[in-house]
Amino acid sequence: MAALAAASPGGDECLEEDEDELEPGLDEAEAEPDAGSGAKALGGTRGAVLTRRSITLRVLLRDGLLEPARGVLSIYYLGKKFVGDLGADGTITWQETGQVFNSPSAWATHCKRLVNPAKKSGCGWASVRYKGQKLDQYKAAWLRKHQPNAPPAEESLASEGEEEEMPEEEEEEATREGRAPMPEPAAAKKPEERSKKQQCKSLAEPAGTDHGPPGKRLESKPRVPVRYCTLGTRDSARNPQTLVEVTSFAAINKFQPFNVAISSNVLLLLDFHSHLTRSEVVGYLGGRWDTNTQLLTVLRAFPCRTRLGDAEAAGAVEEEICQSLFLRGLSLVGWYHSHPFGPALPSLHDIDAQMDYQLKLQGSGNGFQPCLALICGPYYHGNPGVESKIAPFWVMPPPEQRPNDYGIPMDVEVAYIQDGFLTNDVLQEMTLLVEFYKGAPDLVKFQELWSQDQTYLDKLKGSLASRTPKDQSFAHILEQIYSLLKLGS
Repeated sequence: MAALAAASPGGDECLEEDEDELEPGLDEAEAEPDAGSGAKALGGTRGAVLTRRSITLRVLLRDGLLEPARGVLSIYYLGKKFVGDLGADGTITWQETGQVFNSPSAWATHCKRLVNPAKKSGCGWASVRYKGQKLDQYKAAWLRKHQPNAPPAEESLASEGEEEEMPEEEEEEATREGRAPMPEPAAAKKPEERSKKQQCKSLAEPAGTDHGPPGKRLESKPRVPVRYCTLGTRDSARNPQTLVEVTSFAAINKFQPFNVAISSNVLLLLDFHSHLTRSEVVGYLGGRWDTNTQLLTVLRAFPCRTRLGDAEAAGAVEEEICQSLFLRGLSLVGWYHSHPFGPALPSLHDIDAQMDYQLKLQGSGNGFQPCLALICGPYYHGNPGVESKIAPFWVMPPPEQRPNDYGIPMDVEVAYIQDGFLTNDVLQEMTLLVEFYKGAPDLVKFQELWSQDQTYLDKLKGSLASRTPKDQSFAHILEQIYSLLKLGS
């Protein structure tokens, strides 16, 4: 990876839509040069250009520089993210629609025109990333190995200045090996009339998180929150990970349109889940909505035991959650996710995801039904004390006269219900989570110091203490879970 990062991308990649495709007249032998034959096949400067353009994804796959896998390709363009699968035959399958593209240029051009219809070229090899690194760096690495005497290519420029530096989460994602980010919830299918089970699946499809780093460092660069009134009209060039301060209903002279009560066991389980890993986690909330009292009661948390980008495993977990909701007579009433080292404030991405989910739940039945979002900030040093900040929010649509503004993130007042005891469901879920994250590279090292006089395990215990029922009959089970955590990390 270090060698790839130092590679000089080719200056001839980012021209027109099909500039990085094969030139007409090249036969198959020229189109896919044998390993080691690049220097012999063609000579001089023109030969180097031909060889560079004739290097395809199939060549890089055949020579082991790339490996076929799901979700390893990505494009980040004007605040939008696209994720693709790399096939063994060198084709690219866009995860969102299942469309298949024969080259990076074709995929990049298609995706960019969705965001910017005036876009003429895709700048494919400089735009598409494989596990966080630009594809043209892999092409340059192939050339250095097989054609060492070729003159170095000039470094390619970003297309029309649009390939700006990646947001912080993208940079950290580039340090990962083989795990792809979660698809964007904003690109989810439009809400339709769905049964309860379909409604559950629609909300669960993309988890809608800020793609957090599972990475190699515990701390990430601080993101400074902005006030909603400073955002103005929606701007596709704005970093979607920008944090936004929430607004109280009183501040805009409105009443909260529904009441919320949350079980302490819900908070305990999602807090426990959020503490386990340096990556962001996600889960769903089950409960009941009473139309007479306008009360939303959140009774159960359902953690998603999946890694970001593992669509196959995510589908199975979501199906399991839907079954659990159905068997318990609960409805899907919201979702949660974590900001491991940041404040429990929504990002622009979270705001769009929450608005999308609100529309899905509201569109699935007759009348209004709220959808609640919770954000947990377990390791943010700006929290007072060791207790995690768990912040509920809801999104109010922008004013009708300003339809292109962002939704308004609203602070939701909540009543907390202290449970008398920990249920077996919660204890079993905690045990399953410990087992799931055991040995993961992003598992928090609980024996290390979180502060001058507290380990990460002390921090976890302190945060859960206020959410733990007074009945201590299960205390020995919690201690067993803590011991497993210590061993696992």
